[in-house]
Amino acid sequence: MNPSVRKLFDLNRLHAYKRPAPLILVNGLAEQPESWFANRTHWSRHFDVKVPEILVYDGDSLHQRIERGGEITVDYLTDRLADYLDEYVQRPPYNLVGSSLGGQILMTYATRHPEKVARLVLICPSGIHGDESLPMMEGVRRSQYDTLVKSVFHRTHFASDELVAVIEHKFQDRKWKKGVLRTLRGIVGHSVAPLLRQVPHPTLIIWGEDDRVLSDVAGSIRAADQILKVRQVVIPRCGHAPQIEKARLVNHLVIRFLRDRLKTIPLALDPARFLFKQDLRRRARVAH
Repeated sequence: MNPSVRKLFDLNRLHAYKRPAPLILVNGLAEQPESWFANRTHWSRHFDVKVPEILVYDGDSLHQRIERGGEITVDYLTDRLADYLDEYVQRPPYNLVGSSLGGQILMTYATRHPEKVARLVLICPSGIHGDESLPMMEGVRRSQYDTLVKSVFHRTHFASDELVAVIEHKFQDRKWKKGVLRTLRGIVGHSVAPLLRQVPHPTLIIWGEDDRVLSDVAGSIRAADQILKVRQVVIPRCGHAPQIEKARLVNHLVIRFLRDRLKTIPLALDPARFLFKQDLRRRARVAH
């Protein structure tokens, strides 16, 4: 055998090689896989990052389901995730990170397949408590794409004219727009509150203090305390997309948590501090 070929198939080297553990990212309703642009490279240094495209608004699979009269629901999207992991990853247990609607999908998957999950990270998960403001729905129906984008962020410079133009261009496609509206119809009002006590895995939840999509962040924090092994942080001056708006901090928190090194929560991120401030504001409003 040629020496270079023999070197390539050196069994000792192959035996010593160990692939990084898989890390699965699931985006939210108003996002696409590109929304992980500020995180993917950093997390790939430590994990084998996969971003399954389970919700493609102009995708043939989604529209075939619509044409057959099926609904686009959290259960359907969870089944899509399960199929992807079983077919294309096949290396449980998985570390799972989900944003907004993605958090609902991951909690559903984790309670259905607890043996296939290692740890969960939920970023501004929806469906835990209270109603949600859905500027996406109004933005699509009224073609107010700047309103849609700005609602996600605390700092307005993230809602650039370029980003608004990209979103507007997407929604000029009738197939894309139909996919969005049918998905909204299927998931609006869905709650994962009954699943909270059933999640047995170490779970990190990252909230944005100034989230304008979730109607009651404080109530969501209190409800999420039902998860057996939960750690929660609240990021000040941050909206509904901390993975973009506070990417460096989120990258650090996620890696430390997944490596079981997040032993203490900094005071500035302590949810108890946030709840105390909220209670003071509520009392002040009542007093006036």
